[in-house]
Amino acid sequence: MTNSYATTDSRLPAYVRLRDTLTARIGAGDWTPDQPIPSEARLAAEFDVSVGTVRKAVDGLVDEGLLERRQGSGTFVRAPSFNATLFRFFAIRESDGARPSIPSSNVILRSITKAPKEAADALGTDSTIKIVRLRSLSDQPVLSEEIYIPTSRFAGFEQLPDTAFGPLLYPIYFERFGVMVKRAVDEVSFGQASEVIAKQLGITINDPLAVIRRTAFDVEGKPVEWRIASGSATGFRYRSEIN
Repeated sequence: MTNSYATTDSRLPAYVRLRDTLTARIGAGDWTPDQPIPSEARLAAEFDVSVGTVRKAVDGLVDEGLLERRQGSGTFVRAPSFNATLFRFFAIRESDGARPSIPSSNVILRSITKAPKEAADALGTDSTIKIVRLRSLSDQPVLSEEIYIPTSRFAGFEQLPDTAFGPLLYPIYFERFGVMVKRAVDEVSFGQASEVIAKQLGITINDPLAVIRRTAFDVEGKPVEWRIASGSATGFRYRSEIN
């Protein structure tokens, strides 16, 4: 640990610089959900600021969902609640129109590889681990995914046992490698099924596809994953809620 601020614009208010510094510490794994962060008084002494400044910085991180206050226990790093909100490549629903479901996952490939240009540009490196997954609902393939993650953040991912994998990758990123996905940006486009995609999804070559490219970022805003997901465009719907 260090009591110096993370690299931020010195013209920013002290609470903003402290907030960014605390975020960097969370991203570096200095604190975990199992133990409280230092008290406001200790942080104030460490950074030579007022308790009010610390409280304002911590309040900001609580509002952003990175920290949580537990009555009588202190302030903790908030463990991610891995629900469907970060995994919505499509508003995936069963054919009966039920509530959105998280599809099952079959990891087909994991290997160290040089990333293609689009993934390398998004991640800032071409030294990656490639993951190929097929995802299904009610045993029906619905998504073919090609995923790239930087080897510098996920060394050894390709050697994890098959039993480590469930329907979602983000919990594995956090629990095994300390990488917490904070946000993701999706870009929707349309295309046609290649021979490989058609075979995986059980559709015809050149059938229309909905294609979603995603870049996921950690708590410090650094890109940690790029993926492209393809599914049949038949019945595709896009829903967005703006609050």
